[in-house]
Amino acid sequence: MIYFALLAVTVGFVAFAALGCGIGQGRVAGSAVEAMARQPAMARKIQLNMLIGLALIESLTIYSLMISFILMGRLPTTKDVLEILKQTPKQELLSSAGEFGRPLAKN
Repeated sequence: MIYFALLAVTVGFVAFAALGCGIGQGRVAGSAVEAMARQPAMARKIQLNMLIGLALIESLTIYSLMISFILMGRLPTTKDVLEILKQTPKQELLSSAGEFGRPLAKN
C-alpha cells in the first residue's frame, strides 16, 4: 500500500518538474533578449545559444512528462484500491493513518 502512495506522490513531483522547466525557459528567453538589447552586434550568437539552451530545457520537460505517464500507468485503478481498503481491517487502516485517522476513529 505504501508503494502505491509513494508512486502517486512521485508522479506529482515529476509533473511538477514541468513547472520548473517553464520558469527556466522564461528566464533564459528574458536574459537573452536583455543581452541582445545591450549588445546588438552579438545578437546572432546570443540567439543561437538561447535556442540550444531552450532545446535542452524542453527535452527535460518531455522526459519528465514521459516518466510521469509511465508511472501513472503503474498505479492501480480506483476499483482495485477500494477492494484493498475493504479487505484491510479497520484498525490497521486507522493505525497507519496516524493523525489523519483520528476523526475516523470517532465514527
